[in-house]
Amino acid sequence: MTQRTMAAFLTPEGFSQPSAAAVLREGSVLTEAGRYAVQAFTARGARRRTPYGSRPVRTSEPVLLVPGFMAGDSSLGPMSRSLRHQGFRTYRADIRANIGCTLTAATQLEERLEEITQRRGSRVRIVGHSLGGMLARGVAARRPDLVAGIVTMGSPMLAPGAHHMSLARSVDLLVRLNRAGVRNVMAEDCVAGHCAQESFAQARAELPADVDFTAIYSRRDGIVDWRACIDPVARAVEVRSSHVGMAFDPAVIAVVSAALRPVVASVVEVDRGEIA
Repeated sequence: MTQRTMAAFLTPEGFSQPSAAAVLREGSVLTEAGRYAVQAFTARGARRRTPYGSRPVRTSEPVLLVPGFMAGDSSLGPMSRSLRHQGFRTYRADIRANIGCTLTAATQLEERLEEITQRRGSRVRIVGHSLGGMLARGVAARRPDLVAGIVTMGSPMLAPGAHHMSLARSVDLLVRLNRAGVRNVMAEDCVAGHCAQESFAQARAELPADVDFTAIYSRRDGIVDWRACIDPVARAVEVRSSHVGMAFDPAVIAVVSAALRPVVASVVEVDRGEIA
């Protein structure tokens, strides 16, 4: 199983996998991690000097963070902490490693949303990184009663197969492990069969008008074709970040925070004259 033998419909015409050298752009992840460390240290000192009564009021809608391919909840830990300090109630997706069947992962994500919705008495906003964003979009289309909005980060919804060859090799390894009898890892059907078709269809399903959608992308993305991350029905926001760094880059976290506050977004639209 290689990039060339994955189902052709996963890489529609007009999209392509990043070049072999594109992964070098991911080297900026070190700078992005450094920026996060500096900001976290500065924010910690600021919180100590801020009276408790002056701290941000908690938002009413909970936020669920969904990690990308081969990643777990811990990959979004820095973003979760930053959002919590801004007043958001964040929740883990309970994913240790996002390497299994995408349909199964979507079902588990839906169950997690039901649990949070019942607990908080409110619809949930989902932040998904890469594959996590694709899962979020599919569940939001199927269960808008559970989802108030989604924010995707580097999620190639238009062409899941348009990814770097290093990612293709990782998929190949998982398929081989599945053939060898290893359970709970991605199977060939997930990249070239009915499972792949169904997962892609879910990620492209129509979204209800009351589900807010922001798609974050970066032209510096060295893992996926950035063009595949711009869903035509989403509010597209460009950032300067590596694919991996989107999970903790302070600039990206700022965009995510703004996207999770729809009231602020509506004010901007009025100022632009789009709503009179």
